Amino acid sequence: MSHLGLAREPNSLENTQVFEFSITARSGRARAGLLTTPHGVVKTPLFMPVGTQGSVKGISPRELKEIGSQIVLANTYHLLLRPGPERVRALGGLHWFAAYDGPWLTDSGGFQVMSLGDLRKIDEQGVTFRSHLNGDLVVLTPERSIEAQEALGADIIMAFDECPPYPSSPDYLKASVGRTLRWLERSLKAKTRPDQALFAIAQGGVDLELRRTSVLATVAFDTPGFAIGGLAVGEPKEDMYPAVELSTRLLPDHKPRYLMGVGHPEDLVAAVALGVDMFDCVYPTRTGRFGYALVPEGRLNLKLSRYLDDPRPIDPACDCYACTHYSRAYLSHLVRAEEILALRMLSLHNLRYLHRLMEAAWEAIQSRDYGAFAREFAGRRFREGIPPWFTLALREGGHWG
Repeated sequence: MSHLGLAREPNSLENTQVFEFSITARSGRARAGLLTTPHGVVKTPLFMPVGTQGSVKGISPRELKEIGSQIVLANTYHLLLRPGPERVRALGGLHWFAAYDGPWLTDSGGFQVMSLGDLRKIDEQGVTFRSHLNGDLVVLTPERSIEAQEALGADIIMAFDECPPYPSSPDYLKASVGRTLRWLERSLKAKTRPDQALFAIAQGGVDLELRRTSVLATVAFDTPGFAIGGLAVGEPKEDMYPAVELSTRLLPDHKPRYLMGVGHPEDLVAAVALGVDMFDCVYPTRTGRFGYALVPEGRLNLKLSRYLDDPRPIDPACDCYACTHYSRAYLSHLVRAEEILALRMLSLHNLRYLHRLMEAAWEAIQSRDYGAFAREFAGRRFREGIPPWFTLALREGGHWG
C-alpha cells in the first residue's frame, strides 16, 4: 500500500479481469447494465466526468468517489503535450499518477484535433498541428494515439478518428468516414496491451446514409464497445437525435454504447431512452465555474441578486456536500466574490446531479418503467412544452403513450 492509499503497484497488471458487459434489465430500448473493467465493475447508464489534464477541475479523487463517479475520462491530446505519456507511464499510469484507482477512459485526440481548426492539417497518415502551448510541430497518427493511450494506462481507450465539424460538406463527411475506418484498422493493429479495451468510433455527422454506412462498417471490427462520435458539435437537436436513434438501432445489442461529448441532462435522458449506456462532457463542471447550478427545472444563475437572501439549498433533494452544508445565499455571495470554493461546490453539485439522474434512470429501467421516469423529468424540465426531438427519442425508444 503506498502513501497515496492505492492498492496496486505502478504498471502492475495482476488481477486483470476480462472486459465484460452484461445487460441486467430493459425498459423499451433503455438498458441497465454492468461493465467489468480491470479496475472495477460499474453500472450503466453512467456519466463520466472529464479530467482533461488528468484532473477533474477543482474536484479531488476522494470527492469524485463520494459523489458517485464511476469512470473518469482523460484527454490524450492534452496529456500528450503535457506532461507526456511516457512520464505518466513511469509514474505508474493514470491510476497512480492521478491518485484515482477506479476505471479511466482516454479519448483518442480526434475531437481536440477538429477543434484546432486552421492550426492543423489532416492527411491519410494522421494529423499535423502546432501545439497550443509552445507552437511545436506535432504529428498525431493512429499508431501514436494508441501508443500514448497505452502509456497512460486507461481501462478503456479509443480508436483514433476524424471528428468532422458541423456543418461539413457531403464530400468531406464521406472522406472522413472512410479515413476513420482506415484509422480504426491501424489503431487495432497498433494495440498491444491485453488489459485495455479499445472502443471503435462511428462517424457520419447527421447524414443518415453516411451514418448508416459508418456504423455498419465499424461494427464489423467487433471491438469490445462502440462510440457514437461526431454529434453534439453544434448541430440542431432535431438533426442529432435521428442520428442517435439510427446508430443505437444498428449497434450490437450486447456491447456498450458511448455517446461522446454529451452531458446536458435532457440529452442524457433522451439518449438513454434510445439505448445509450455511456456519456461524457465538460458541461457540468464548466457550467459550475460560470456560476450555474443544475436543478430539475434547468439551471440556477447564482450570479443573480435574487439568490443573495435565499436560505434554501441549491436542490433540497440533493445529497452532495454543497446542498447539505450551504445555502443558495452563501454560494451566491461566493460566486459574486469570485471565491474558489463557489466554483468547486457548484462543479461538485452539478456532477452529483448528473450521477443522481443516471442512478434514477437505472432504477427506472430496473422497474421496467423508464417511460414514466422520462416523462416526469420532461414535465419539470420543459415547462413551455416538450420539444419534438425529445418526444421522438421517447417514442422511438418505446416510452411514449
